[in-house]
Amino acid sequence: MKRPMSRRRAERRGRTGEGRAALWLQMKGWRILERRRRTPAGEIDLIAKHGNTIAFVEVKWRNSAAELDHAIDEHRLRRVAAAAEAVAHEYATRNEDIRIDVVLLAPGTFPRHIVNAWQP
Repeated sequence: MKRPMSRRRAERRGRTGEGRAALWLQMKGWRILERRRRTPAGEIDLIAKHGNTIAFVEVKWRNSAAELDHAIDEHRLRRVAAAAEAVAHEYATRNEDIRIDVVLLAPGTFPRHIVNAWQP
């Protein structure tokens, strides 16, 4: 039987995943503008910029690649979109394109970057 993960351990794992996702995005040419941005609508894991695009990035870390297929759903994406909407004006100050991306991570796999994951 699977034991529930402690809140502290889950927090550590989340921070590790966000750090790895940030590093991976930076290696792809993205500049990380902010990490763990809190808004009244929720938290945004990463805010990144590449060229004329600002991405509000949800990061999910799972123990296996098989679990990644179920790591993100419409409810989570809607929450990130609401949080991004609350602060987008602070980052997209020069008519940049904005979008919601997802980075999925698991041990032994390359990060999976889902571009423009939220399209209402």
